[in-house]
Amino acid sequence: MINPRTPLVEIAFRNMDHSQAVEDKVRTRIEKLGQFHDHLMACRVVVETHHRHQHKGHLYHVRIDVTVPDAELVVSREPGAHHAHEDVYVAVRDAFDAMRRQLQEVARRQRGDVKNHEPPPHGRIREIAPAADYGIIETPDGREIRFSSNSVVDADFARLEVGDGVWFTEVDSDDGPAASTVHVEGRRHVVG
Repeated sequence: MINPRTPLVEIAFRNMDHSQAVEDKVRTRIEKLGQFHDHLMACRVVVETHHRHQHKGHLYHVRIDVTVPDAELVVSREPGAHHAHEDVYVAVRDAFDAMRRQLQEVARRQRGDVKNHEPPPHGRIREIAPAADYGIIETPDGREIRFSSNSVVDADFARLEVGDGVWFTEVDSDDGPAASTVHVEGRRHVVG
Protein backbone atom coordinates (compact mmCIF):
# COMPACT_ATOMS: atom_id res chain seq x y z
CA MET A 1 0.00 0.00 0.00
CA ILE A 2 0.99 3.63 -0.35
CA ASN A 3 2.98 4.78 2.66
CA PRO A 4 0.36 6.57 4.83
CA ARG A 5 2.92 9.05 6.21
CA THR A 6 3.93 10.48 2.84
CA PRO A 7 1.33 9.54 0.26
CA LEU A 8 2.05 11.14 -3.08
CA VAL A 9 -0.08 10.08 -6.00
CA GLU A 10 -0.23 12.25 -9.10
CA ILE A 11 -2.30 11.38 -12.15
CA ALA A 12 -2.23 13.60 -15.22
CA PHE A 13 -3.89 13.49 -18.61
CA ARG A 14 -2.23 15.08 -21.64
CA ASN A 15 -3.72 15.74 -25.05
CA MET A 16 -7.01 14.29 -23.81
CA ASP A 17 -9.87 15.16 -21.48
CA HIS A 18 -9.79 13.97 -17.88
CA SER A 19 -11.56 10.63 -17.48
CA GLN A 20 -12.76 9.69 -14.01
CA ALA A 21 -13.13 6.05 -15.11
CA VAL A 22 -9.49 5.92 -16.28
CA GLU A 23 -8.33 7.71 -13.13
CA ASP A 24 -10.21 5.19 -10.98
CA LYS A 25 -8.58 2.30 -12.88
CA VAL A 26 -5.14 3.90 -12.40
CA ARG A 27 -5.75 4.39 -8.66
CA THR A 28 -6.82 0.75 -8.33
CA ARG A 29 -3.66 -0.38 -10.11
CA ILE A 30 -1.51 1.86 -7.88
CA GLU A 31 -3.02 0.27 -4.77
CA LYS A 32 -2.24 -3.19 -6.16
CA LEU A 33 1.42 -2.18 -6.60
CA GLY A 34 1.60 -2.07 -2.80
CA GLN A 35 1.38 -5.88 -2.81
CA PHE A 36 4.78 -6.05 -4.50
CA HIS A 37 6.74 -3.53 -2.42
CA ASP A 38 6.04 -2.53 1.18
CA HIS A 39 7.27 1.06 0.96
CA LEU A 40 5.86 2.92 -2.03
CA MET A 41 6.65 6.58 -1.41
CA ALA A 42 5.26 8.19 -4.57
CA CYS A 43 3.61 7.26 -7.82
CA ARG A 44 3.18 9.62 -10.76
CA VAL A 45 1.18 8.52 -13.79
CA VAL A 46 0.73 10.35 -17.09
CA VAL A 47 -1.82 9.09 -19.61
CA GLU A 48 -1.66 10.80 -22.98
CA THR A 49 -2.81 10.32 -26.52
CA HIS A 50 -0.81 10.41 -29.70
CA HIS A 51 -2.64 10.95 -32.94
CA ARG A 52 -2.03 8.11 -35.33
CA HIS A 53 -0.51 9.03 -38.62
CA GLN A 54 -2.58 8.07 -41.68
CA HIS A 55 -5.27 6.40 -39.56
CA LYS A 56 -8.24 7.39 -37.46
CA GLY A 57 -8.17 7.22 -33.73
CA HIS A 58 -5.60 7.65 -31.00
CA LEU A 59 -2.84 5.57 -29.51
CA TYR A 60 -2.31 5.89 -25.77
CA HIS A 61 1.03 6.33 -24.02
CA VAL A 62 1.30 5.65 -20.28
CA ARG A 63 4.28 6.71 -18.17
CA ILE A 64 4.62 5.62 -14.55
CA ASP A 65 7.25 6.91 -12.11
CA VAL A 66 7.41 5.10 -8.76
CA THR A 67 9.67 6.05 -5.88
CA VAL A 68 10.64 3.51 -3.23
CA PRO A 69 13.51 3.74 -0.74
CA ASP A 70 16.81 3.78 -2.66
CA ALA A 71 15.18 3.47 -6.11
CA GLU A 72 13.17 5.35 -8.69
CA LEU A 73 11.45 3.19 -11.26
CA VAL A 74 10.10 4.33 -14.60
CA VAL A 75 7.88 2.65 -17.14
CA SER A 76 7.20 4.49 -20.34
CA ARG A 77 5.09 2.39 -22.69
CA GLU A 78 5.23 3.84 -26.18
CA PRO A 79 2.30 2.73 -28.29
CA GLY A 80 4.46 2.14 -31.38
CA ALA A 81 2.80 -0.49 -33.50
CA HIS A 82 0.69 -1.85 -30.63
CA HIS A 83 -2.81 -1.51 -32.03
CA ALA A 84 -4.04 -2.76 -28.66
CA HIS A 85 -2.97 0.62 -27.27
CA GLU A 86 -5.90 2.19 -29.11
CA ASP A 87 -7.70 1.12 -25.91
CA VAL A 88 -6.60 3.28 -22.97
CA TYR A 89 -7.35 0.48 -20.49
CA VAL A 90 -5.04 -1.94 -22.32
CA ALA A 91 -2.28 0.70 -22.35
CA VAL A 92 -2.75 1.27 -18.58
CA ARG A 93 -2.76 -2.49 -17.89
CA ASP A 94 0.44 -3.08 -19.90
CA ALA A 95 2.27 -0.21 -18.22
CA PHE A 96 1.29 -1.32 -14.72
CA ASP A 97 2.24 -4.93 -15.50
CA ALA A 98 5.70 -3.72 -16.48
CA MET A 99 5.94 -1.64 -13.28
CA ARG A 100 4.87 -4.64 -11.19
CA ARG A 101 7.76 -6.66 -12.65
CA GLN A 102 10.23 -3.86 -11.85
CA LEU A 103 8.91 -3.53 -8.29
CA GLN A 104 9.19 -7.27 -7.72
CA GLU A 105 12.80 -7.21 -8.93
CA VAL A 106 13.70 -4.23 -6.71
CA ALA A 107 12.02 -5.83 -3.68
CA ARG A 108 13.98 -9.06 -4.27
CA ARG A 109 17.23 -7.11 -4.57
CA GLN A 110 16.52 -5.03 -1.48
CA ARG A 111 15.74 -8.18 0.54
CA GLY A 112 19.02 -9.67 -0.67
CA ASP A 113 17.32 -12.44 -2.64
CA VAL A 114 19.17 -11.42 -5.79
CA LYS A 115 22.78 -10.43 -6.16
CA ASN A 116 23.27 -6.87 -7.38
CA HIS A 117 24.27 -6.82 -10.99
CA GLU A 118 26.90 -4.74 -12.66
CA PRO A 119 26.17 -1.05 -13.19
CA PRO A 120 23.75 -0.04 -15.95
CA PRO A 121 25.14 0.56 -19.42
CA HIS A 122 26.45 4.02 -20.16
CA GLY A 123 27.61 6.12 -23.07
CA ARG A 124 27.66 9.61 -24.55
CA ILE A 125 25.05 11.38 -26.61
CA ARG A 126 26.34 11.26 -30.18
CA GLU A 127 23.37 12.90 -31.86
CA ILE A 128 20.33 14.83 -30.66
CA ALA A 129 17.40 15.94 -32.82
CA PRO A 130 14.75 17.63 -30.65
CA ALA A 131 12.54 18.52 -33.64
CA ALA A 132 12.41 14.84 -34.66
CA ASP A 133 12.13 13.68 -31.01
CA TYR A 134 15.07 11.31 -30.97
CA GLY A 135 18.67 11.03 -29.94
CA ILE A 136 21.48 8.51 -30.32
CA ILE A 137 23.72 7.27 -27.51
CA GLU A 138 27.09 5.83 -28.43
CA THR A 139 28.41 3.22 -26.00
CA PRO A 140 32.11 2.75 -25.24
CA ASP A 141 32.11 -0.35 -27.47
CA GLY A 142 30.70 1.67 -30.40
CA ARG A 143 27.08 0.51 -30.33
CA GLU A 144 24.32 3.01 -31.10
CA ILE A 145 21.24 3.18 -28.86
CA ARG A 146 18.23 5.25 -29.93
CA PHE A 147 16.05 7.16 -27.43
CA SER A 148 13.17 9.65 -27.43
CA SER A 149 12.16 12.56 -25.22
CA ASN A 150 9.87 10.23 -23.25
CA SER A 151 12.92 8.17 -22.26
CA VAL A 152 14.73 11.04 -20.51
CA VAL A 153 14.05 10.81 -16.79
CA ASP A 154 15.97 13.52 -14.95
CA ALA A 155 16.77 16.18 -17.52
CA ASP A 156 15.08 18.33 -20.14
CA PHE A 157 15.35 16.62 -23.53
CA ALA A 158 15.56 20.00 -25.30
CA ARG A 159 18.62 20.92 -23.21
CA LEU A 160 20.64 17.77 -23.88
CA GLU A 161 23.88 18.26 -25.76
CA VAL A 162 26.16 16.12 -27.87
CA GLY A 163 28.81 14.68 -25.56
CA ASP A 164 26.62 14.50 -22.43
CA GLY A 165 27.36 11.34 -20.45
CA VAL A 166 24.34 9.14 -19.77
CA TRP A 167 23.38 5.80 -18.29
CA PHE A 168 20.36 3.98 -19.56
CA THR A 169 18.13 0.93 -19.58
CA GLU A 170 18.35 -0.89 -22.89
CA VAL A 171 15.42 -2.60 -24.60
CA ASP A 172 14.91 -4.17 -27.99
CA SER A 173 12.63 -2.32 -30.36
CA ASP A 174 11.48 -2.75 -33.94
CA ASP A 175 14.18 -0.23 -34.93
CA GLY A 176 17.00 -2.01 -33.06
CA PRO A 177 18.51 -1.25 -29.64
CA ALA A 178 16.70 1.52 -27.77
CA ALA A 179 16.78 3.09 -24.31
CA SER A 180 13.57 2.96 -22.28
CA THR A 181 15.08 5.30 -19.67
CA VAL A 182 17.99 7.72 -19.97
CA HIS A 183 19.64 9.43 -16.99
CA VAL A 184 22.12 12.25 -17.60
CA GLU A 185 25.26 11.82 -15.51
CA GLY A 186 25.88 14.55 -12.99
CA ARG A 187 22.47 16.20 -13.46
CA ARG A 188 19.63 15.87 -11.03
CA HIS A 189 16.17 17.35 -11.49
CA VAL A 190 17.12 19.69 -14.32
CA VAL A 191 13.67 19.38 -15.89
CA GLY A 192 12.15 22.76 -16.54
